[in-house]
Amino acid sequence: MIKVLIVDDESWTRDIIKAFGEWEKLGMEIVGEAEDGQEALRKTEELQPDIIITDMRMPGTDGVQLLQLLQEQYPQIKTIVISGYDYFQYAKHALRYKAMDYLLKPVDPKELDSALSNCKNSIESAQTERSVFTLDLDISYLLAAYKQLLKTHFNELNKEGITATLIQMQNELEHNGITKPAMLEQVVQELLLLLKELKIANSQDSEGLHAPFGQETVESSTNTVSFLIYHYAATIDQLTQQRKFKNKLNLDEVRLYMDKHYTESVTLDQLARAFFVSKEYLSKMFKQEYGRNVTDYLLHLRMVKAKEWLLDESIPIKAIAEMAGYEDITYFYRVFKKHFGVAPGEMRKNGEV
Repeated sequence: MIKVLIVDDESWTRDIIKAFGEWEKLGMEIVGEAEDGQEALRKTEELQPDIIITDMRMPGTDGVQLLQLLQEQYPQIKTIVISGYDYFQYAKHALRYKAMDYLLKPVDPKELDSALSNCKNSIESAQTERSVFTLDLDISYLLAAYKQLLKTHFNELNKEGITATLIQMQNELEHNGITKPAMLEQVVQELLLLLKELKIANSQDSEGLHAPFGQETVESSTNTVSFLIYHYAATIDQLTQQRKFKNKLNLDEVRLYMDKHYTESVTLDQLARAFFVSKEYLSKMFKQEYGRNVTDYLLHLRMVKAKEWLLDESIPIKAIAEMAGYEDITYFYRVFKKHFGVAPGEMRKNGEV
């Protein structure tokens, strides 16, 4: 079995990770927990874990220091970073010390299991393909933070942000010596795969999107980035055209977007800008079609999901609030009780879920 150590100063976060991971299916077992970096180092020496999942902000020895010490003393251990803060600097630290993945709280079960699966693949492949695999991982490490920025800019239909991010990425590729055609092919493949995911999430056809292996595209980082800028910009233009110049607002697309992004800070203003209509018109048409306004629909989605999560008693209510998009747990309690007529704790205790 692959041994896993969980490091976080908040017990409820550790509980969420334990609840969400498909440990048995992945052939893994949790051998220990630690509340800070110093305790993690002691348990690493004692338990010899294969994977360490760590928070970044902890008292005493924090995640950044822990990653550095692990890289120096136990370079074979695979690490996954989990942070409650979407700070690019944190992601840079994670990449510098070769973390396998960088996940944001609240933890998404699919992302966690995907990161664990990547660790497993890395561990199993290290013996036979160590040199090549390490090179591939280094490229993936570098791309991870840029992927997060590209997602954000794409959802905002921000071509300028996309371009600036890819140019920044190009500078770092060159700084790290990632300029050979084989390396740049991986960059193209990974970022086109991300673009395909974004197209599918926005109900666009992605069948014609293929990674090229021609020498011209990958003969330099400039060519590679120009190619990616073209495809990302063209996709945003296509999506803009679909939304902006339709004879009629497609409310199903609006609803689908809300269904996929309800845990984020989605507002009526943002939706109106993304679909090129006034917020008054969007609000009126949405309520006419679905019987409730945009705000009430988002609230309904969050409450239904929160009620579903209450079924799992291993998930703390504070974590459920964050996963449903509420940082203020007091406000979550108030909204939940108003929606269902009973507080979440009472609902769980009485078995009403």
